[in-house]
Amino acid sequence: MDALLLSRIQFGFVITFHILFPAFTIGLAHWLAFVEWRWLRTRDDRWRDIYFFWLKIFAVSFGMGVVSGIVMSFQFGTNWAVLSERAGAILGPLLSYEVLTAFFLEATFLGVMLFGWRRVSDRLHFFATCMVALGTLLSTFWIISANSWMQTPQGHVIDAAGFFQPADWWAIIFNPSFPYRLAHMVLAAFITTCFVIGGVSAWYLRRGEHRDAAVRMLKHAVVFAAIAVPLQILAGDLHGLNVAEHQPVKLAAIEAHWHEGAPGEGTPLVLFALPDAQAERNDYEVAVPRLGGLILAHDWNGTFPPLTAVPPEERPPVAPVFWSFRVMVGIGILMLVLAWGSLWALRRGTLATSRWLLDGWRLLSPSGFIALLAGWYVVEIGRQPYVVYGLLRTSEAVSPNIAAAAVMTSLIVYAIAYAVIFGAGIWYLRKLMLVGPVPQPPKDTRGGEKTPARPLSVPDEPVDAPATRQEVQS
Repeated sequence: MDALLLSRIQFGFVITFHILFPAFTIGLAHWLAFVEWRWLRTRDDRWRDIYFFWLKIFAVSFGMGVVSGIVMSFQFGTNWAVLSERAGAILGPLLSYEVLTAFFLEATFLGVMLFGWRRVSDRLHFFATCMVALGTLLSTFWIISANSWMQTPQGHVIDAAGFFQPADWWAIIFNPSFPYRLAHMVLAAFITTCFVIGGVSAWYLRRGEHRDAAVRMLKHAVVFAAIAVPLQILAGDLHGLNVAEHQPVKLAAIEAHWHEGAPGEGTPLVLFALPDAQAERNDYEVAVPRLGGLILAHDWNGTFPPLTAVPPEERPPVAPVFWSFRVMVGIGILMLVLAWGSLWALRRGTLATSRWLLDGWRLLSPSGFIALLAGWYVVEIGRQPYVVYGLLRTSEAVSPNIAAAAVMTSLIVYAIAYAVIFGAGIWYLRKLMLVGPVPQPPKDTRGGEKTPARPLSVPDEPVDAPATRQEVQS
């Protein structure tokens, strides 16, 4: 394994960990804003308890996202120096805009959100929560814009030295794939958080704990999922049409479409296959005639260029792209079935007592993370062999003098550090969830002193004691 392959493995390893936490906190920040709005409207203390429960989880997840993001940014200078040098005039400002807008906004209001409950007014605290939620969206905007430019680059010129220079910032930011990928990513983040909330709520209901709070959270998760999952399917369809227009080789890899069919035959939809890149064929293929052209081109006789339309060195690895896409779509179908089935049970008043549906939510609680990673693998592996699509190959973007032993050493160090840090973080999140949304004291119970809240503190009661759970439930 040379430095190029190890650098790709290292970046894939780091981004796999990193993307989970920002995606979760994007949705969770907006859920917190909604919950606090409900508390302000109703002054129902149960909403306040739910808010502080998820605030603790948000704080831990946000911290782990920051740690993993810092490590990821270092790699642009250490492992991908040529990319940073040649595309830095475009990627640098885009990432700087993310810091100047989203990061500063989050940093300004995050302290008020986490520690200012007893120091500021209710409305100001709600405003801080909304600003943190807005900051997560702004961060998503700039990161997706930078990544989308690497997928569908435009608005630039290449000078005599081979450096990308900005010519039209509007075209760079709002490149052809950006609107579709932004909508797809934001919906993915919201749905991921939604299924975590629903899964945790179902877990409490199956254990007979925190019933009132769990029923409220599960109802809102069901309604949101029933609306958001179909919207995500629509966004995915529009994104697929965009890929067909601007990245046809990636689309061919997604469908493992090797050869052009006969005229008028259309394109089949491959449900299952074992792609063989060497032989340029699919083994054990199960396909539905014409359905691929209908879905991917919206035409019964629709076709798109096959993989053999380009030389082998211009093709991405087919098998991981093919299977990652099917994992993502399969999970999406399961989500849709569960959401609509749960909505039907909610209307009949049987949702909280349906063992099958509650177990379904528990089972699919991590499904959003899996679908999210599968989608990113499709996007990033499908872009190969280019890091800036069609213009800069990945093999040309790696640092020229980096040693494979150095990359391997840092990869091992990252793996050990991530195992310790994220292992401890996930253990702490589990501990928080075992405690659940316990009642919170009102602001005036501490002698009128405006002391800051402690969102990271776990209640002192033993989390595994049955007596404590019964007291909390009562």
